[in-house]
Amino acid sequence: MQSLKIYNTLTREKEVFQPLHPTHVGLYVCGPTVYNYVHLGNVRTFLTFDVLVRYLRHIGYQVRYVRNLTDVGHLTGDSDEGEDKIGRMARLEKLEPMEIVHRYTDDFHQVLSKFNFLPPSIEPTATGHIVEQIEAVKALIEKGLAYESNGSVYFDIEKYNQNGQDYGKLSGRILEDLLSETRDLDGVGEKRNPLDFALWKKAAPDHLMRWPSPWGLGFPGWHLECTCMSTKYLGTQFDIHGGGMDLKFPHHECEIAQGTGLNGVSPVKYWMHSNMLTVNGQKMSKSLGNSFLPNELFAGSHHLLEQPYSPMTTRFFMLQSQYRSTLDFSNEALKAAQKGYKRLLNGLRLLREMEYVADESVSIDPKQVEEIEKAIAGAYDGMNDDLNTAVTIANLFTLLKKINQLYMGQSQFAQLGAEVFEKLKATYLTFFLDILGLKEERNEAFEPLVNGLLDLYRDFKTQKQYDKVDQIRSVFKQNGLVIKDLKQRIDWAYEE
Repeated sequence: MQSLKIYNTLTREKEVFQPLHPTHVGLYVCGPTVYNYVHLGNVRTFLTFDVLVRYLRHIGYQVRYVRNLTDVGHLTGDSDEGEDKIGRMARLEKLEPMEIVHRYTDDFHQVLSKFNFLPPSIEPTATGHIVEQIEAVKALIEKGLAYESNGSVYFDIEKYNQNGQDYGKLSGRILEDLLSETRDLDGVGEKRNPLDFALWKKAAPDHLMRWPSPWGLGFPGWHLECTCMSTKYLGTQFDIHGGGMDLKFPHHECEIAQGTGLNGVSPVKYWMHSNMLTVNGQKMSKSLGNSFLPNELFAGSHHLLEQPYSPMTTRFFMLQSQYRSTLDFSNEALKAAQKGYKRLLNGLRLLREMEYVADESVSIDPKQVEEIEKAIAGAYDGMNDDLNTAVTIANLFTLLKKINQLYMGQSQFAQLGAEVFEKLKATYLTFFLDILGLKEERNEAFEPLVNGLLDLYRDFKTQKQYDKVDQIRSVFKQNGLVIKDLKQRIDWAYEE
């Protein structure tokens, strides 16, 4: 089995993963700004790192997973101008900012729970680390890398580059080009240079979220929180920093500058970025009317959706694409994912019932053994190749074919041997449940219907009305349900 390789955005190469401290991995992922409902682009990003954490733990690493909540400092322009997103929403809804924070933090946690995401080891907030951020600003001023201007403090990018650093190296942007792009702007206000970014912003008289500081009442810049929280919980250098492709510039670029400026070392060894979502080939956006929330997807309530799609169907759909590729939502693709998920789920159910049956009269079939061993290795190779879950899933379908052959009697257990059968079973269950994070779903609305049909099924069978028994069995089969399992598990299902 090959070693785990990760595509490092910083070097633009796939690199063999070697943590700074053997057996321990430090991972930081930029969490949401909790001013609105979590969107599917966020979900895809967090899915990438949920799978990464699961796989790292599976192959023996102890992972400290830190994912922050931005509850202050993220301005509406995603730059140094505009209103704080949480403050703006608080004004619109006539609520306290922390009411907004708690409402949308709760929604974020509920949605991720539906998708079966693992919780982070630590989930720090920006407002919980104001002291650390003020101390970081003071340190950068002392090092000559930041300056105060009219109650705000800015990071000096030209001074940073004069010290032998390279602002722009993560995103591949050249400083001279960035400067030429911004020199045409009408002035730079309080900044020495239009590229300089805010570490601390002076609060306007009507600004809702503010704290005392050596420079007056204000609030931290968006970029600073991640530098302070990641290094506090993972050290001045840590293994992996993740986020969406949209955060590469300027957010992550600024994190590198801050961390390097504070500690004299580049803070992160491997940078990982997930790609964007599209809908029917177009970028997902509210202005185009093609942006829908996870709960709209589950309910099928958006005008672009032909039916509801369950959380596990959606998770499986996203896993069918490698995280660095663009992922396109369409009803056709989601319906195909629904069928694929049900097929793999049925294999899970069959495997749980199967026990090895020895037969000394049957010889081991080397070809079948080789095919199973190849598929198992292929599932791991997919994960080791920069989390290529699409390749892993393809190999699980190969194993599913073998499971179905055993169930239908087209292949015999003894042809595999006990060791290979148990390896097949363990691999399939581990990848489905633990690594890909899929699970069996319950639909409470569907449960009474299933129970009613089960009662009819038993009555018709007792009365030997086998034509009606077959009709009910057909209904269950269409939805991927196995009758003898239903007393234990009522499953999420929709009419095909």
